[in-house]
Amino acid sequence: MTEAKVNSVLQGRSLLAEKDFTPAEIQYFVDFGLHLKALKQQHIPHHYLEGKNIALLFAKSSTRTRSAFTTAAIDLGAHPEYLGANDIQLGKKESVEDTAIVLGSMFDGIEYRGFKQEDVEGLAKYSGVPVWNGLTDEWHPTQMIADFMTVKENFGHLKGLTLTYVGDGRNNMANSLLVTGSMLGVNIHIVAPKELHPAQEVVDFANSFAKESGAKPMVTDDIAAGVKGSNVIYTDVWVSMGETNWEERVNLLKPYQVNMDMLKMTGTPDDQLIFMHCLPAFHDTETEYGQDVKAKYGITEMEVTDEVFRSKYARQFDEAENRMHSIKAIMAATLGNLFIPEVPALED
Repeated sequence: MTEAKVNSVLQGRSLLAEKDFTPAEIQYFVDFGLHLKALKQQHIPHHYLEGKNIALLFAKSSTRTRSAFTTAAIDLGAHPEYLGANDIQLGKKESVEDTAIVLGSMFDGIEYRGFKQEDVEGLAKYSGVPVWNGLTDEWHPTQMIADFMTVKENFGHLKGLTLTYVGDGRNNMANSLLVTGSMLGVNIHIVAPKELHPAQEVVDFANSFAKESGAKPMVTDDIAAGVKGSNVIYTDVWVSMGETNWEERVNLLKPYQVNMDMLKMTGTPDDQLIFMHCLPAFHDTETEYGQDVKAKYGITEMEVTDEVFRSKYARQFDEAENRMHSIKAIMAATLGNLFIPEVPALED
């Protein structure tokens, strides 16, 4: 792998939603993330952001996103500053525009994790520095780079694989997986009750990219048809942060629980099948939420069984680690001004 200046089209750009980048640029992030992971494992320094200051805005809390951005910034030689929900007045006492201008004058890059997509877009519009979407109600682009890094690590390639997401098909994870997979030539199946199918706008984005990549996206409520031939079974919590409709979701999604019977329904050989989850996962009753759900609804496992979660198929902890490496790639490519490695072009 040769050393060359990163493609200038990435410098200074914000990552707000996957659809705003080209498929080749998304794959660049994936491959560069894998390269940086190798450097980390070999204890090779890569301080591409030496002297930079990074603001981490968290209107919505997170274990993995905060840890990943913090460690990624430090590994790159930058200084991360965490600002939690009690530290910022975004949209309450201070407008997004005013906040963006102030932070842009003090920091070289901004991460935002919150609720409204227009908030992160406003930060990018007015701050004058790269802004990275750590999660909004609509999109989760930084998670996507980690996810497809994990898939590529396991299979050696992306194009032609089938990833099936099971559960709430209208959340940010389903949106991002459907669109990003279609960009990269991965067949994304969204398996969910009809009430929880993705918005038509998201499906249209995916279909437009699929025409170019050859991917075959599918949205269905038929579990058997949806999981057949899958290489990756992916799920997420049934009730997203900020929602309170537990009883409705539990009753609606119980048939869509990922269990060993579902994995067998894929018909895929064991060495060509993995399970993924962006975490946290309700696979037992070792949490307050788990105990509460057991008391109210009589179930001890929700979106995935403990058996699958702890099985040979499980890759969720590799996936979680890859959040750090993927975020490092995103920040270095969009903010760094040093020489960084070239990575291969989009897969054929």
